[in-house]
Amino acid sequence: GTSQADCAVLIVAAGTGEFEAGISKNGQTREHALLAFTLGVKQLVVGVNKMDSTEPPFSEPRFEEIKKEVSSYIKKIGYNPAAVAFVPIS
Repeated sequence: GTSQADCAVLIVAAGTGEFEAGISKNGQTREHALLAFTLGVKQLVVGVNKMDSTEPPFSEPRFEEIKKEVSSYIKKIGYNPAAVAFVPIS
C-alpha cells in the first residue's frame, strides 16, 4: 500500500477547468497529496498531464502556473517544493 511507498507520483491535469477543479478546496489533487504525506510518503513527483490540451499546446506559462499553485499547496502540508520534480507529460 501507499504507507510502504518511498515515492508518490501525483498526476495533475493541465486542462483549463480540470486543474482548477483538482486544486480547489475539496479537489482530488489536494486530497491525494495530503493523503500521501499523511501516510509517510517523503518523496513526491508531480506529473502535469494533458499538456497537449493547453492553449497553445505545451504552454510553458500554463505549466509554470500549475507548478506555482501546486508548490504552494504541497509546501503547506509539509513537502519541500524545491525537492519535488515537476514533469510535463501528455
